[in-house]
Amino acid sequence: MKMLNRRDFGLAVTAAILSPVTTARADDMDVHIDNFVFQPAELKIRTGTTVTWTNRDDIPHTVVSVGKFRSKTLDTNDKFSFTFTDAGDYKYFCSLHPHMTGMIKVE
Repeated sequence: MKMLNRRDFGLAVTAAILSPVTTARADDMDVHIDNFVFQPAELKIRTGTTVTWTNRDDIPHTVVSVGKFRSKTLDTNDKFSFTFTDAGDYKYFCSLHPHMTGMIKVE
């Protein structure tokens, strides 16, 4: 096994931190809504995982996946949770600000 030098280790850590995709086991996961962005924008999870969205903005947002789930309007610090029981790709958006989009990939 090759040992990483400080520079390579630093690059590996930076890449992991900046990665826009998060992979998870069948645990609860969080998505934050902040500055008109879902963060992380994409999650890879296993079936049975519950994802909770929390609105950290000072204006309302929603979380909508057409035909799958729809939150009420979320004010600051409000939360919405959904448990993913079926594999597939779940595109979602904020119905109040349609440019805000995200993706949940369920394995």
